[in-house]
Amino acid sequence: MMINMKNATTWRHFTSAVSVLLMVISVFLITSKGLNWGLDFTGGVVSEIQLNSNITSSEIEPLLKAGLKQDVTVIAAGEPGRWVLRYAVPAVGAELPPISQMLSPLASDVQVLNTSIVGPQVGQELAEQGGLALLVSMLCILGYLSYRFEWRLASGSLFALTHDVVFVLGFFAATQMEFNLTVLAAVLAILGYSLNDSIIIADRIRELLIAKPKCSIEEINNHAIKATFSRTMVTSGTTLMTVGALWLLGGGPLEGFAIAMFIGIVTGTWSSISVGTTLPELFGLRPEHYLPKPISEEP
Repeated sequence: MMINMKNATTWRHFTSAVSVLLMVISVFLITSKGLNWGLDFTGGVVSEIQLNSNITSSEIEPLLKAGLKQDVTVIAAGEPGRWVLRYAVPAVGAELPPISQMLSPLASDVQVLNTSIVGPQVGQELAEQGGLALLVSMLCILGYLSYRFEWRLASGSLFALTHDVVFVLGFFAATQMEFNLTVLAAVLAILGYSLNDSIIIADRIRELLIAKPKCSIEEINNHAIKATFSRTMVTSGTTLMTVGALWLLGGGPLEGFAIAMFIGIVTGTWSSISVGTTLPELFGLRPEHYLPKPISEEP
């Protein structure tokens, strides 16, 4: 079925219902399963090693997983052959071989340059600071939208932002992928990206409300989407290409960031067009809310 100006309202209402349903499911997953917090938030061990520059992370990671009996994150450091290892603190009483012994099959001289432990107290502080950053960002956006648009129009943009963040968090709760500082950075980036899409459409709606006061709000929303659709698709498409390259070529350390960004861009584009325009309709947005009010001549 083709989407045109005649059935665009039906499609917007349908996609908005789907968005609300997905948001409810995401909230349920977050509250029931929770997030799989990474070592940035729970604490763990960080070791830096130096070995032959020809050895890759795909050779190091399986050996360390087998030796430590847990997942290990292997991140390339600034110099060739230098790697940063991140893993959870071993259980009390667990006898584990040294890292150099675990990596002995690589036939390379392994030097452990330093090892440090990130305690759970530091991890808890990072979680609190990350949550505070997310809250402050949302409050600043709320203040900006309240200043820029009439509250009915601003509500659609704000709900679209909340929808995008909740959906990304719901995905990580459902898959139990590690939620670390890079994923948190992606969530904050999603806020800005989705806000940009929502503002472009909302600004066009405001212009049409003033220019065509006799049109219904449904027609105005549809015309605003049509006027900005090509711009939205080009922007989202080129950004998805960049994020897709990060996903495919960035390796394990950037995988969570790339996946979160990819989902956020798709849902941000979706929500800006659907719930971002449908919610103001439900709240009764009309051209009168943006037309200049006549000044009374009575003393």
